[in-house]
Amino acid sequence: MADAMLYTMAHTMARNMGRALPDTLPDALAHAFHKFSADPRMALPLLLLLGLLASAVWHDVRARRIPNALVLPGALAGLALQGALPPGAGLYSLPFGALGLLLGLAGMALGLALLLPMYMLGTMGAGDVKLLAMAGAFLGPQQVLGAGLLSLLAGGLLGLAVAARRGDLARVWANLRTMLLSAVLRRIGGGSVSVDAPATPTGQLPYAIAIAAGTALQLLLSDFPAWRELL
Repeated sequence: MADAMLYTMAHTMARNMGRALPDTLPDALAHAFHKFSADPRMALPLLLLLGLLASAVWHDVRARRIPNALVLPGALAGLALQGALPPGAGLYSLPFGALGLLLGLAGMALGLALLLPMYMLGTMGAGDVKLLAMAGAFLGPQQVLGAGLLSLLAGGLLGLAVAARRGDLARVWANLRTMLLSAVLRRIGGGSVSVDAPATPTGQLPYAIAIAAGTALQLLLSDFPAWRELL
């Protein structure tokens, strides 16, 4: 109900600005750029989040590590904005305003939960999980869900690109088959059967690239009706 009310408010504001909410993907992208330029108050949280993500990408590419000194202050900054700004539909939505401290914390928790299974499987580092949690403090729970799903998609494409460049596609497929077989056998055996992971891993990826790309895509697609309905 609350989301529908916010969507109606955004639709009314968009019409008052001379633009209806987009029905096609190109219109959604054009609407996003117009939205971010329409309310200058969005500039600070937008530039802050994008700057933090860019810094995380730089650290991850350079050292395969995202420092706590980046993500923890970033998360606190997101929560501070959610707690200090006047209420609204979100830091990146119309009408502009904070979701509140509780929803900022909920966004952090959901961002953490989305990638935690990947960390437990050993397919990404703790810094990657904390990076999406940091983004969740800015985005709130609904938008961080979209950012997480898009990050996983971007991560899959990144993994395939890196594997293709290294000539490791066959090994990636072998690892995937092993993971799927393990899941099926655990399901059949009630958790009593397991299959060892392959002896040769596919390699560590700078997953901050995927998280940054997924978050940026979510910001661009957040007003696209087909994507909103999926969330």
